[in-house]
Amino acid sequence: MQTRTIQVPLRDGVMGAYLAIPDGPPAGAVIAIMEIWGVNDTMRHHAHEFAEAGFVCLVPDLFWRQEPGVELSDRNPDHIQKAFDLYYDFDYDLGVRDMEDTRDFLRALPETNGKVGAVGYCLGGKLCYLMCCRTDIDCAVAYYGTYIEHNIREAPKLAHPFMLHMAMKDRWVQAEVNELLERRLAPNPLVSIHKYPEADHAFARKGGRPYRETEAAQALSLSVDFLHRYLDKA
Repeated sequence: MQTRTIQVPLRDGVMGAYLAIPDGPPAGAVIAIMEIWGVNDTMRHHAHEFAEAGFVCLVPDLFWRQEPGVELSDRNPDHIQKAFDLYYDFDYDLGVRDMEDTRDFLRALPETNGKVGAVGYCLGGKLCYLMCCRTDIDCAVAYYGTYIEHNIREAPKLAHPFMLHMAMKDRWVQAEVNELLERRLAPNPLVSIHKYPEADHAFARKGGRPYRETEAAQALSLSVDFLHRYLDKA
C-alpha cells in the first residue's frame, strides 16, 4: 500500500486529503468521508482498510473552509467542544459540491478504473445519503446516518445504491428516527439497511470510546462486498 497527503482542486479552492493506494490493480475508488473529528488516525485507519480491500481510498478534509488540517479526538474534552462548533457551522450543500469535485478528481486518476463510491461516518454518512440523491456517485455506504431525517424529503430522488448501517442504541439517532428512515428508505430496491442491536453511535471508530470490534468487522465486510459489487469493472 502507498499513502500520501495530497491537494484536491475544487471549483472554489483547494482541499487537503489523505490518499491510500492498494498494491494491486484497484477495484475502483472510494471517498471515505470523515466524522466531526477531522482527518485523524481513525480516518487514516479506514482508508487503509479499504485500500487493503483493493480500492483507491481518499479521505477529504471536509472542514477545509473552516480550519484546514484539523485533527481531533473524542477522548479530549477540549476537542469535543471544538468538533461540535465545526460541525454545526458546516455547510452540507457546499460539502456535497466538494464531494462531487472529489469524485471527478478520483475518476481522472490513472490508478482508478473510473468508478467511484463513498463511505461516510456520522457527518459523512449524511453526505453519502445526499450524494445518492443529488449526484451520480456509483454507490455509497452510510454509517449511523446522523440527521438524514432532516433531508428525508429528498428520499424519492435516491437513485444510486445506498447501504445504511444503523446502531440501534445510537444516542444521536433515536429509535423513532431509525424507524422513520427504515419506513421511508427501505421500499427503495436500491437501499439496503443493516441493524446492530447492541451498538451505539460510532461503533466502527477504532480507538474511540464506543468502538465495538465485532460489529465494526461485520459492517466493514458488508460494506466491502457492497462496494465490490458496484465498483468492480465487469
